[in-house]
Amino acid sequence: MEDASDPARRIEIAVGHGNPLVLSAMSEAFENDARFSLVATAATAEGFLETVARVPVDIGLVDWRLPLMGGAGLTETLRERPDPPRIVIYGGEEEDGPRLAMAAGAAGFTPRHGPVEGLLDTCRAVADGKMVFPFVDVRALQKDPIHSLSRRERAILDALATGLTNRQLAEELGISLNTVKFHLSNLYDKLSVRNRAQAIAFYYRSRLTGEG
Repeated sequence: MEDASDPARRIEIAVGHGNPLVLSAMSEAFENDARFSLVATAATAEGFLETVARVPVDIGLVDWRLPLMGGAGLTETLRERPDPPRIVIYGGEEEDGPRLAMAAGAAGFTPRHGPVEGLLDTCRAVADGKMVFPFVDVRALQKDPIHSLSRRERAILDALATGLTNRQLAEELGISLNTVKFHLSNLYDKLSVRNRAQAIAFYYRSRLTGEG
């Protein structure tokens, strides 16, 4: 994929929103802005995934409540694909959206009730490689390695914390024993731990810190 930060190149964007009126309004805003090239739109997360698999884009603007998977599920799924688009979540601050969007792996967040210019500028900034999250300490959150885990690795860590063996993890998640071992090895590396006991301790320490 070409460098989206090149000012001479239009940013290729796909938009996902379940409300056809909002989707139409967003599409019109991007079509009228010379910085962007609207490549595709989708009314569901599944449709969005199918679209960007066929036609790669630089930026995906996704509603937090996008049917049927939601913005978080869509973002986490895209994280596991090679060369995914950078995702900007469109949501509400009252839902703790900025922090949750960043935790899912999004690169930016724009509020539902913000001005259109703010939405466009956020997508431009994200295309330039920036992280844009209102009301969130980006640096503090990025320091927590929990947020570097893929959706599968996080599921394994959650299950691991309940005391499951590797074989039980494989049965619980419907994957092979070798795949469990592969994911555990990656998980240990990302958390900078040596074994399952340390991983579990990290998991509960992280939860307690978050609750505090």
